Amino acid sequence: MKTTEADSFYDHLEQMSVNELLTNINKEDKTVPLAVEKVIPQIEKLVNGIINRLSDGGRLFYIGAGTSGRLGIVDASECPPTYGIAQGIVIGLIAGGDEAIRKAVEFAEDDLQQGWQDLKQHNITNKDVVVGIAASGSTPYVIGALKKCNTENILTGCISCNAGSEIAAVSKLPIEVVVGPEFVTGSTRMKSGTAQKLVLNMISTSVMIKLGRVKGNKMVDMQLSNNKLVDRGAKMLMKNTGLENYEEAKALLLKHGSVRKATEAYKK
Repeated sequence: MKTTEADSFYDHLEQMSVNELLTNINKEDKTVPLAVEKVIPQIEKLVNGIINRLSDGGRLFYIGAGTSGRLGIVDASECPPTYGIAQGIVIGLIAGGDEAIRKAVEFAEDDLQQGWQDLKQHNITNKDVVVGIAASGSTPYVIGALKKCNTENILTGCISCNAGSEIAAVSKLPIEVVVGPEFVTGSTRMKSGTAQKLVLNMISTSVMIKLGRVKGNKMVDMQLSNNKLVDRGAKMLMKNTGLENYEEAKALLLKHGSVRKATEAYKK
């Protein structure tokens, strides 16, 4: 029995008050970080593998279906603006394609061959890493892709929420965060989705730090894509350089395009 499909510890949910519902959901959510903590050694192995591949010119692919696929896309899409890496270094793929980001595509996750076909569209090579994301650990779209990656000597990992899952069996560096039954039975967008999001945060953040995309504790390569980020960057630059005039710092930042480049130019 998959724990992600096991009966909720709670019943008669419709009879609970709103306060009882919120309190009990929160009670279950508190268990998720503890489950993640137990698998830090497995996360570390995968992070080191990703760092090695990306340092050598490889790319990181996340592949999943439904909520799992959407979480991978969110994490991938946030890497360029946050860390200034080029588009296409971290890529999220979802069963059913872009349409599935906003609405369910029926039976897309059941195709064993399509995951590999989607990866091939990006000219995947053995320099890359593929991380399958599946709360159940049994999604055919993801499993088929990982199996084919293994035959092509592509490093594979996974994030699942069931122990002894099929996806872990076909991953070289598996992560299984067992969070137990969901508050609403089988609704893996809840605790399982939260666990996957936490692990994805840990993976991408750790990788980008070790690739030199953070200095001290600051996002020195972030893209200046809105006024808030320009303001943040100007204040970071003032702190880095000792500049006291905000407008001067802002002009220097916009001229060079990033906090890192502006700081280096000023110090020269």
